[in-house]
Amino acid sequence: MKKYILAIDQGTTSTRAILISRQGEEAFKAQRSIDCFYPKPGWVEQDPDKIWVSVVDVVNEILIVSGAKMSDIAAIGITNQRETSIVWDKKTGKAIYRAIVWQSKETKSLCDKRERYAAFIAKKTGLRMNPYFSASKVRFILNHVRGAQKRADRGELVFGTVDSWLIYKMTQGAHHYTDVSNASRTMLFNIFDMKWDPELCKIWNVPMSMLPEVRDNASDYGEASFFNGHVHIYGVAGDQQAALFGQCCYKEGGSKNTYGTGCFMLMNTGKKPIISKHGLLTTVAWRLDGEVTYALEGSVFIGGAVVQWLRDQMAWIKHSADSEGYAERAPDTAGVYVVPAFVGLGTPYWDDEARGAVFGLTRGADRHNITRAALYSIAYQSKDVIDTMKREAHLDLKVLKVDGGASANGLLMQFQSNILQCEVRIPKCIETTALGAGYFAGLGCGFWKDCHEIEINHAFAKMYYPSMEEAEARRLYRGWRMAVKATRVYKPRN
Repeated sequence: MKKYILAIDQGTTSTRAILISRQGEEAFKAQRSIDCFYPKPGWVEQDPDKIWVSVVDVVNEILIVSGAKMSDIAAIGITNQRETSIVWDKKTGKAIYRAIVWQSKETKSLCDKRERYAAFIAKKTGLRMNPYFSASKVRFILNHVRGAQKRADRGELVFGTVDSWLIYKMTQGAHHYTDVSNASRTMLFNIFDMKWDPELCKIWNVPMSMLPEVRDNASDYGEASFFNGHVHIYGVAGDQQAALFGQCCYKEGGSKNTYGTGCFMLMNTGKKPIISKHGLLTTVAWRLDGEVTYALEGSVFIGGAVVQWLRDQMAWIKHSADSEGYAERAPDTAGVYVVPAFVGLGTPYWDDEARGAVFGLTRGADRHNITRAALYSIAYQSKDVIDTMKREAHLDLKVLKVDGGASANGLLMQFQSNILQCEVRIPKCIETTALGAGYFAGLGCGFWKDCHEIEINHAFAKMYYPSMEEAEARRLYRGWRMAVKATRVYKPRN
């Protein structure tokens, strides 16, 4: 009897390997940090070989620490930083350029040149014209590596997001695959007919021969022959979709919010894609047994980063975790609102010109009130996104499942429940991204028979319930909207 699923979570700043038990619990974990390069302002790149080495390291470590063997592992699941793009030689397996990371802005000019195609691309992909997505990154690499376009045209080069790169390495070049969730973030994939799109590839001048075969999330991606034990990769998903699945958001309206540096919210919208009119992204959540589930996605630029601001710029706290106790020294915000638009505002505003501000200051307001208001701003921004999702999907939200570092802040989570007037749940296993990849792999190999069996095992560590009257929540939120409006009116001079 196989004991574990091995989940590999290759993120932007670190790579993790986790052994997941049949009860859906984290048994062992190993982690390695990943370096980024910043060759120019706004550019973010990584070494593809170092990404691969980090995966080998964490797999070897977890086997040593746990005492497990590859023969104890039923399947491997992979989840990854989405949109990060790699181009490599099909024959040698060597990358021809560094990986261009999802947050890199080096391809902005390529997007600007194709702005006239923005509406056309959005209708096929559900995405906004932005350097965030993979297509412009591939174009950049083909432009900047000598002879790359000719080699690509001859079928000598292939492209992949990090999942494809790891599959290729693990299977020792035998398979060039990706899953539907990662494909849907490339700006080359039609999310309606679920195929690579020739017209999109033509816009970006990317040969279709470069693209990986697209598979269901719980599917056989080949034997990870680099490792001993004849274990197959049976699950793959982009990180945010993996977290949605790891939180067991299997029904329409099921929603999760990841509280990291920013906040990423996804809502399961069922079998039909909903094209947003208010700044949300339409994306593929997953495909199981050929049946597609779609999601709406919204982004908050400054989530936990506002706590870093309190720590680093304001020097009010020494550690991010201190923010909760510091804020609790004040009973309320004393009418203060913090709008942390340090890099503009994300969903649903998409205002790059907005800048941060503090409103409602009186002589009695102190740093504790402002700290509490800063924490509340994370919940307010999340409500902005969630209300937009509810309106566009015509779905109610009774439960919000949360994860990420800031979900450990009890003051923030209670206020999130209050302002949303819904239950907030924190899972027992907070590694929900890895958990989702593991769940896909477990379904693919039969470790778990169906989603219902997974859901039975899925446990929550803590639940928060509204402790504020709905009228008071509405009053506070009106104040937030007024503050945001004032922030957007103000345009700073250079």
